[in-house]
Amino acid sequence: MALGSRLRQTSDRLTQEAAKIYQLYGLEIEPRWFPVLYTLSQQDNQSVAQLAVSIGHSQASVSQIVKEMQGRGYVHVAKSADDGRKTIVTLSEKTQQQLPLLQEQIADVAQVVDVLLGQMQHNIWQALDELDYLLDQQSMLARTSRQRKQRESGRVEIVAYEESYHDSFRRLNQEWITTYFTMEAADYQALDHPYEKIIQPGGCILMALYDGEAVGTCALLKMDDETYELAKMAVSPRAQGRHVGWLLGQAVLEKAKQLGATTVYLESNTILKPAISLYHKLGFERVKGPASPYKRCNIQMKRIL
Repeated sequence: MALGSRLRQTSDRLTQEAAKIYQLYGLEIEPRWFPVLYTLSQQDNQSVAQLAVSIGHSQASVSQIVKEMQGRGYVHVAKSADDGRKTIVTLSEKTQQQLPLLQEQIADVAQVVDVLLGQMQHNIWQALDELDYLLDQQSMLARTSRQRKQRESGRVEIVAYEESYHDSFRRLNQEWITTYFTMEAADYQALDHPYEKIIQPGGCILMALYDGEAVGTCALLKMDDETYELAKMAVSPRAQGRHVGWLLGQAVLEKAKQLGATTVYLESNTILKPAISLYHKLGFERVKGPASPYKRCNIQMKRIL
């Protein structure tokens, strides 16, 4: 990504500069050692776990740095007398002698940074803090996933059922039913005769098209003048991640309002976790309803409109 590449470019540049600055002060240390070295200079005799927490690195990363520093004689490593599982890191005499030079270098660089910040239009520390805060609220992955769904959902069209969609209506529902359960008599009746069993009695069927292809469907079955059942909701696995289920759910609830419904009822099975999660997001709550014609039903829900 452009942002990551730009930050790495600046990081690489500063790392190269840091190596030369250490040489300027006669310090033969690697830039990546600095967080560990500085932390130990403030409080010696720390465990690898403590160092990892202090500098925000993984224990594996700190262990590798400590191993390098030990190999160059900058730290001593020993097992804790109190807990043999802990590795205690201590600055060597060689490093202790170089600490005054390190402190001078830190002070000079801090002054240079202050001058740089004064010359900049924007405060980089504040910008980075703000970036970290925003990413803590929602990760880059989550933000990108949401953006992808929004873009993909723009290619989804919700349309009313027509006879030409009969095969798609049947296929989409049979696909998920046979994946988790077995087809029952009520399924065959609704899927083989959707007009007679769903539309003619006062219900409706909606289809979700993605670039013109039927990838989802949902039906409303009239229970009485004020109550409709959300049923036969299906989304093709090929269309997952495109907000199809959410768009269908919103559209079918709006259609229920247009039909005069005050309550929408549904039946499902808790093994269908994504579907149950969607229903909760759509405002459905669990209830105890009438006996179901489906053996697979183990949860009933409703939404007051």
